Amino acid sequence: MILVAGPYRSGTGDDPHKLAAHVRAMNEAALVLFRAGHLPVTGEALALPLLETAGGALPGEPLFDEIFHPVAERLLSRCDAVLRISGPSEGADRMVALARARGSAVYGDIADVPAAR
Repeated sequence: MILVAGPYRSGTGDDPHKLAAHVRAMNEAALVLFRAGHLPVTGEALALPLLETAGGALPGEPLFDEIFHPVAERLLSRCDAVLRISGPSEGADRMVALARARGSAVYGDIADVPAAR
């Protein structure tokens, strides 16, 4: 299982279309990983529906902060590796640092991810 970590809010000004484009970029990387035999995951895929169910929250609001990054951190504890896709992101960089601290593999380029066995 590989966590795809990349920018979500960075550089968007919290514009919904730009946020969606960042999610799309992570999902496109996840599709490549899936086709290579891996089980890709994104924190956004779990956190965003939880936020909606909890009543919705805009980035930076307390409910968003309670759920968004903590979901990715919990998810990371179950992952074998992280694929860090391009673009500035404090959250994605935190996932990389946590993965390295746990001794998990970290890939900075999708081409470096070995095919699943």
